[in-house]
Amino acid sequence: METILITGGTGLVGKALTTHLLEKGYRVIILTRNKTKASASIAASSTLNYSYWDPSLNQIDPAILQIADHIINLAGAGVADKRWSVSRKKEIRDSRVRAGHCIVHALQQLPHHVKTVVNASAIGWYGPDTEKNLPFTEEAPAYHDFLGSTCKDWENSTATLDKLGIRVVTFRIGIVLTPEGGALREFIKPLNWGVATILGNGNQKISWVHLEDLVLLFAYAIQSTELKGIYNAVSPAPVTNQELILTLAKLRRRYFVPIRVPAFLLQVVMGEMSVEVLKSTTVSAQKIMDTGFRFRYPLIQSALASFT
Repeated sequence: METILITGGTGLVGKALTTHLLEKGYRVIILTRNKTKASASIAASSTLNYSYWDPSLNQIDPAILQIADHIINLAGAGVADKRWSVSRKKEIRDSRVRAGHCIVHALQQLPHHVKTVVNASAIGWYGPDTEKNLPFTEEAPAYHDFLGSTCKDWENSTATLDKLGIRVVTFRIGIVLTPEGGALREFIKPLNWGVATILGNGNQKISWVHLEDLVLLFAYAIQSTELKGIYNAVSPAPVTNQELILTLAKLRRRYFVPIRVPAFLLQVVMGEMSVEVLKSTTVSAQKIMDTGFRFRYPLIQSALASFT
C-alpha cells in the first residue's frame, strides 16, 4: 500500500480525489493547518489520516514525510471565492507559492522516499485567445496579468524538485465542472427559476474539465511513471459560454428564458475578476492525450448529462 500526502485535501477537488485514491487501495494523509483535526486523527494504521502543517512557517511533520511515496499539492485560496481586493490577490498568490516552497524545503532538509510530486496549476497561465485562434499549448509563455504571473510563481515554487531526483508533474487545470461547487453551481442557480444566464456576448471559449476526469488525471500521474512536466488538464472540446449555458438549460428545464448579462454589469458586480469570466481561452488537451489518457467526458453534452 503506497502512501499519498495531499495538500488542499479538504477542498472540492481534494475530497473527490481522496475518495478515489482510497477506493484504489492507497493510504491517504491530508495535510491540514487545523491542529485539532490533526491531533484527533484516526490511528496511523488506517487508510485515511490527517497531519498538521503550516506552509507560512515551513512546518511539516518529519515522520509523515518519511512514510510518503507521493505528494499531491492542491493547496491554494479559492480564486473566485471573494472579490479581488489587493489583500485577497496577495492571499491567492501567497497561499500557492508558500505551499510549494514548504514542500521543497521539507524535501531538501528531511529524510524521505518521495518519488513523485503532482502539482495543481491553472489555465490562468494563458491570456485571451489571439486573432490566430489557435489553442494554447503547454509551451506558451505566461500571460502578463494577475493570474498569469500568479501561475508562473506557483509553478516556479516547486521547479527545483527535479534536481532532487523527484518526478514532478504539473496540471494546468481548466474550469472544473461539478454541481457541488465552482462555476457550474452558479450557472445552475438561475436555472432553478427558469433563467439561463449568458455572460457578456456568450462567445468566449471555456476550457473545462469534468471533476471525475480531473481526479483520474491526478491518479494517472501517480501511476504513470513516464509522465513528467507540464500538462493541460482540460477536455479536448472547449465550448463557448453560450453553448455551455444552453446545453445545461436544455438538460435541466423544459422551458427557460435565455438572458444576457451585460459585460458592464459583470464589471460592477465582480470588479477585476469579471475579466476572467469574459475572457476567451482555448486550451489544447493534445499533450496529455498523446500519453494515452482518455477522457470519460470529452464532450460538454455527456459531461453535463452526468449531473442530471
